[in-house]
Amino acid sequence: MKGTSLGEFEELCLLAVAILLNDAYGVSIKEEVEGRTGKKWTLSTVHSTLIRLEKKGFLISRMGGATESRGGRAKRMFEVTNLGKKAINEARELRNKMWLDIPQVLWEGGTR
Repeated sequence: MKGTSLGEFEELCLLAVAILLNDAYGVSIKEEVEGRTGKKWTLSTVHSTLIRLEKKGFLISRMGGATESRGGRAKRMFEVTNLGKKAINEARELRNKMWLDIPQVLWEGGTR
């Protein structure tokens, strides 16, 4: 398995898959991340990130049913694995600990 650390966009995509649960596919993930960040992302950026997360073992994918609205093509559906859940939790715990370690004086207008 490749590295287990998460880059910022990887974390956003992984969180989007978790939020979307049973409706996590390329376009819905892209829309979720864009809606949360207010930034535009290309579908190819999202897809390459999802494939990278799958190679790391954080996601699994399966082909959904073909739909008429997609010209008979199926969607690739994504799901967070147990390892992906662990990675999300570790990222959150690290960020929370770091936030707590910021000196209060910084928030009161002071500097270091």
